[in-house]
Formats: sequence, C-alpha cells, structure tokens
Amino acid sequence: MVELTAGKLWGMRRMADEAGIFKMTAVDQRPPIKGPIAAHYGTHEAPYDDVARFKSMLVETLQGASSAMLLDPHYAIPRGLKHLSPTKGLIVTLENSVFEDTGRGRRSSSIDDWSVAKIKRMGGDAVKVLAWYRPDADPAINQHQQDWTQSIGEACAKYDIPFLFELLVYPLDSDAEQTQDYVEMNTKRADDVLRSVEAFTAPDFGIDVFKLESPVAAKSIAQTDGVQALFDEMGRIAGRPWVMLSAGAGKPEFKRVLEHAYKAGASGFLAGRAIWLDAFQAFPDWAAIEDGLTGESTAYMAEIAALTDAHATPWHTHPCYGPEGPQFRPDDASFRHGYEGI
Repeated sequence: MVELTAGKLWGMRRMADEAGIFKMTAVDQRPPIKGPIAAHYGTHEAPYDDVARFKSMLVETLQGASSAMLLDPHYAIPRGLKHLSPTKGLIVTLENSVFEDTGRGRRSSSIDDWSVAKIKRMGGDAVKVLAWYRPDADPAINQHQQDWTQSIGEACAKYDIPFLFELLVYPLDSDAEQTQDYVEMNTKRADDVLRSVEAFTAPDFGIDVFKLESPVAAKSIAQTDGVQALFDEMGRIAGRPWVMLSAGAGKPEFKRVLEHAYKAGASGFLAGRAIWLDAFQAFPDWAAIEDGLTGESTAYMAEIAALTDAHATPWHTHPCYGPEGPQFRPDDASFRHGYEGI
C-alpha cells in the first residue's frame, strides 16, 4: 500500500482538480517547438524570443480548462510563469531534452544546474521526468536509466514533492523505423511498452504518477484487436495513479486513446501537441496562432476535459492507497522530526 507524506499529498492535490482528476497541459516541449522555428529561419538554433513567446501564449490561452501546467525552466518559466494562475498546479521539467543515443540505447540526463531542490524552492508542485526506455536495449544503458530515475525519486522523497514519471519507447539501430523526434513509434510493440512500465514499478523509484504512452500506435488503435485488454494490463502493472501522454497524436486519435485509458482506470491526461500543434502550424503568423489556440485548441481542450470529467478515475480513489484513501497523519515521525533538507 502506497503512503503519502504531507508534501506529496499536497502536490498531488495541486495537480488535480477538486474532483481529483488530472487535466494537465504540457508546455515544456523543446525540440518539437524549437525545431520548426529554427527551420523557418534557416538557423541551427531557434531564436529565444520566439520560443518563449509561444510558450507564454500557451500558458495564457490554455490554462482555463487545465488543472495544472507543465513548464520548463529555460523558456516557459521565465516568460510564462507570471501568466499562470495561482489556482493552477505547477509541474516543472527536470530532464534535458538532449539525450545520448548510442544506437543500442538512449541515456537521459538532467538539465545542467537544475535539480529537484531548485524545483521545490521555486514553488513547484511536482517534478516531471521523461526517460527513454527499451527493455531490449543495452543492459548497461537500461541500468543507467534506472539508476538515474531512482536518484530523482530519492530526491523527491527528500524534498517531499511528487514525482511524475514519463516513459517513451524508441527505435534501436536494428529497427526499420528510425526517428529522433519526440513522437511515438508507429511500429512499436505493446510488449515493449508494458515491460518498460513494469521495470519502474518498484517502490525504490519513488514514482507517484506514471505518464504513459498508448501500448498501440494511436493511429492504429481502431484497427487493432484486443486493445482494451492492453490498456487494462498497463493500468494493472502501473499500480498507482497514471495519466496519458499524446506523443504527437492527432486530435481524434488522442481522444480515442483517452477513451480506452479511462476504461482501464486512468486518472486523466498530461498532453501538449494534440491540443496545440495545429495552431502552431501557423508560425510565424502570431495572430493566426492565437486565433487557433483560443479557438480550435481551446474547444478541443474542453472536449477532452469533458470526457475526462465523465470517465476518468479520481487519483485519490486508486486502490494503491487502501480503503481509506491517501491521508496525511500529523503523528508520523517525518512530521514530528521535520523534513530533512528543506
């Protein structure tokens, strides 16, 4: 049975709405935003002001239906934090968007000079980390991914802040499909997704919420037999509250993913591109981007929020917390003796 300390309980509540449902919008994407902007200018790096302006616009236009927003420390926080309502939860990214790809696996790392302690100190309600993972990658690389994740989980426990953990499978050199982009593999195997989740379920990792991809490519769900059983198994393996990521899926496809996920017990979503990518296609026409965000993107957000309200499982009712649900008990030793490191 999972137990929550005071800080983790409060952070979990901050990420969710009053009903305990996660409707979280991701604004932390870096390559998916920087890449197209750099391509427009024909430069290696995207101009900072353009990236930061778009992220700030996302915060302003999409927070209304969000229970929380996920921001990165390089662009979204410096320009967008001032626009974020204090009634919304603040999730902050820790992982570097640049990864080491050996061909036999990908090594993730944290952003330079950034830490769980700093996220806690700046007022973050939760720490988010993305780890690339393939069960059949080089064992040494998988060990690195697990050790890195565990060290973050330990820091989140020390500073008493929820750990929101995202997993994505990716191509090895031996795969026919090759991509460096932050998108789901069209040829991914459901077993790779499920085994990846299973690899991080031990209490030592300290994960409070899983952010998971569909076990089947989103665009193939309608044509795949036994899809619901795969979602059910993913939820069973996770063993704690979990939400869905969009991984660049289109609007109809992601909605279909959510329908299956909610039948399997998911507690909501943490998504970005499915919500705002269509509007971003208008870059560098800022007026058109804003129209798209306040129009189609906002309407889609309302649509999946309504679906989530109707069918998602409140996080605090997950059986991992026992029949009484998550509770903070002031007589716990951690409370009596203070929180080390804070």
